[in-house]
Amino acid sequence: MQHNAINISNSKHFQKFSTKLHKISMPGCEEYSFNSDKYWVCVLNHYATSLGHQVGTCKMGSHDDKDAVVDSNLLVRGIEGLRVVDGSIMPNVVAGHTNAVVFMIGEKASDMIKKKWKST
Repeated sequence: MQHNAINISNSKHFQKFSTKLHKISMPGCEEYSFNSDKYWVCVLNHYATSLGHQVGTCKMGSHDDKDAVVDSNLLVRGIEGLRVVDGSIMPNVVAGHTNAVVFMIGEKASDMIKKKWKST
């Protein structure tokens, strides 16, 4: 199997920056040949992380979800006019970086707020 990220780093475009693959085996994966498919599966199983981007502290959910803090309009239940507009509303962490998702939450909240103000 070709490892695209490694191939890209070996390309002439990246080599002008003297890129080099760090070839020290990850702890816990020493039994696999470096750069083999089994090695990379092991690395991902041991080291895949959300990078500390926790979510869910103000979980969005349906009215029957007793753990949900905000509704589908990002309004905090039981407090009139208060919205939570950040990554804390995500009930589960996304598989990738949260940055783009948080931008979209902000954009959607902006649309909701403008719609509310235009209707009053």
